[in-house]
Amino acid sequence: ASYSSRHLTYKDSGVDIEAGNALVRKIKPFAAATARPGCNAELGGFAGLFDLKAAGFIDPILVSGTDGVGTKLKIAQACHKHDTIGQDLVAMCVNDILAQGAEPLFFLDYFGCGALDVSVAESVVSGIAKACQMAGCALLGGETAEMPGMYATGEYDLAGFAVGAVERGCMLPLLEKITAGDLVIGVSSSGVHSNGFSLVRKILEKSSLELSSPAPPECGKELLLTPTKIYSKTLLPILKSGHVKAYAHITGGGLLENIPRVLPSSLGVTLDAHCWKIPGIFSWLHKEGGLSEEEMSRTFNCGIGAVLVVEKTFAEDVLKDIRAVEDAWLIGEVILRPAGQTIDYST
Repeated sequence: ASYSSRHLTYKDSGVDIEAGNALVRKIKPFAAATARPGCNAELGGFAGLFDLKAAGFIDPILVSGTDGVGTKLKIAQACHKHDTIGQDLVAMCVNDILAQGAEPLFFLDYFGCGALDVSVAESVVSGIAKACQMAGCALLGGETAEMPGMYATGEYDLAGFAVGAVERGCMLPLLEKITAGDLVIGVSSSGVHSNGFSLVRKILEKSSLELSSPAPPECGKELLLTPTKIYSKTLLPILKSGHVKAYAHITGGGLLENIPRVLPSSLGVTLDAHCWKIPGIFSWLHKEGGLSEEEMSRTFNCGIGAVLVVEKTFAEDVLKDIRAVEDAWLIGEVILRPAGQTIDYST
């Protein structure tokens, strides 16, 4: 029948409510598996609840963060690989709230698309749920928006929202305690993480490589879709030890712009790039893109996913504790800030 001879339905406009319900049924067990003290992670209500007292907090400050995964999504979609991008989403949010010393408690996700492909969305949300378990937070809810005409076929967008808590008096950074002579510890990244992908894609466009090409030999096994590391469970006990003055997540803006966010305005850092292992993917991007060192360190993490500022006397102990769970190096020190400069980045 033509539209004129029968009643229109929502499905005629491109929105399939049944598909949405099918997705919720499929992802409920994933969310339930993320339950933790404070909540049971049951989907289906209008809102999610979290009991701070049941989670063991006495006088908490809530800490929240939101993020996406940028144009790394374009690469995931082009490669039809949707199961790891959820980890990128969770990592980008929980790694940020760690900068206040916060333990991540719960996570919400937003999935927007033009036409809902249940198997793709299930793969993405399954990855989000697995990452929530890695981070120790509950997947408390989310929104799936099917919006015909807003996205091209096969495209979707993601946003994440993390809420954590830290006891009053235990927040980072300890700006008043950071002094020249403190040491900088760098914790390894897993690769490009989720920043700078618009530049990565531009470099790929200029090169002779396709997304499906084998990785160049100098890149080893690092692939562009390697998920972002989640630092919550590994670094939180170290951040709570009382020996760490600041933690910075090396996210958008690279090394150059993220370290100053946790320093007093009178201080900067000097970093020595000889002190850590820079993954081959960055050397390839540097060479293939003809990028300056400043552009590299302003755009990419260059192998350092997180930075800790510690007093010199505790540096070796903290480094040893981190090395039990992650690769890490002493990569520099805090200095009095020369006028107009926050990082001296020597190679």
